[in-house]
Amino acid sequence: MILITGGAGFIGSNILAGLAGRGESELVIADRLGREEKWRNLAHHEIADLIAPEAIADFVAANAKALEAIIHMGAVSATTERDADLIVDSNLRLSLELWRLAARHGLRLIYASSAATYGDGGAGFEDDQTAAALARLRPLNPYAWSKHAFDRRVARLVEGDEARPPQWAGLKFFNVYGPNEYHKGEMQSLIAKAHGPVLAGEPVRLFKSHHPDYDDGGQLRDFVYVKDCVEVVLWLLDNPDKSGLYNVGTGQARSWLDFATALFTALGRAPNIEFVDMPEALRQRYQYRTEASTAKLRAAGFGRPFTTLEDGVNDYVTSYLGRPDPYR
Repeated sequence: MILITGGAGFIGSNILAGLAGRGESELVIADRLGREEKWRNLAHHEIADLIAPEAIADFVAANAKALEAIIHMGAVSATTERDADLIVDSNLRLSLELWRLAARHGLRLIYASSAATYGDGGAGFEDDQTAAALARLRPLNPYAWSKHAFDRRVARLVEGDEARPPQWAGLKFFNVYGPNEYHKGEMQSLIAKAHGPVLAGEPVRLFKSHHPDYDDGGQLRDFVYVKDCVEVVLWLLDNPDKSGLYNVGTGQARSWLDFATALFTALGRAPNIEFVDMPEALRQRYQYRTEASTAKLRAAGFGRPFTTLEDGVNDYVTSYLGRPDPYR
C-alpha cells in the first residue's frame, strides 16, 4: 500500500497515474476535492481509499503494517498565497508530522520540495542537503520559505543522527507543466492557460524584462514535463537505498519566449506574442533564471533522459489539451 498526499493535485495525480500504469492497485489518496472538477484528476485510475488530510495520522497508525511508502505531495502551492499561517500548517507542520510517522513506523518517505527555495538564484542551484548550504538560500515568498524550512529541519535531523525513515527523499521540482493542472487557476502553466486563447486567435502575453541582463521574454526557467517528475519518483521507489535532497529539472534553462513558441508550433500556428509590464508587486520577488544542477541525481543512478521542452509541450498539447478528455 502507498499513501499519496495531495494525490488529487497536479503532480500527485500524475504519480497516481504512473503507479497505476505499472499495476499498483493499493493506492490511497489523502486530499480534498471540493466542489469543482478536481475529482477528474483521479477518475482514470483505481484507488483503494480517499481520506481527508486531517485523518492521515490515524490512517498511518492503523495501517502501518500494510503501508510501504508515503509520497507527500500535499501543500499550499501558490507562490502568491499571503496567509503564512495557512502555509505553515499545510507545508511545514504536516510535513514534520509525516516525517515523525514515517520514522516511527519504518515507512519510506518521498516529499515535494521546490526550486522556489533557491530564491533569486544568487546562491546557485546545487541540491546540497547540508544544513550549512541550505542556510545560504533566501526564498522570496512564504510558500518557498515553508518548503525551505522543512528542508532545513530534515538536514538538521539527518546530520544529528536522529530517527529517520528507512528511505527519505526531498524533490526540488523546477517549473513543472503537464496534464491534470487545470484546477490550479492562475498557477497553471503558460501552456494550459494560453492553449484556448491561442486557438481563438489571441496572442500570448509575456512579461517584459525589468532586468538589464535579460531581454523581454528572455527570462529563463528550467521547464520540466510532469511525466519526468513521475519517473524520478518511480525510480526512487525502485531504489530504496537512495536517500537525499534532489533537484528535479532538465538541467537546461529555456526562455519564456521558447516556451510560448513551442505552444504555437504544437498547434501549427505562427507565433503571436505580446509583452506586458510586470506588476510592481512582483518585481522584487521575481526569479529571472532557474536551472537545475542534475549532477547529484545522475550520480545517484537516475539515467533516464529528460523530455525536451518542444517534445513535452507537443505531447501535452496533442495527447491531452487537444482532446475532449484532457486528463491523465
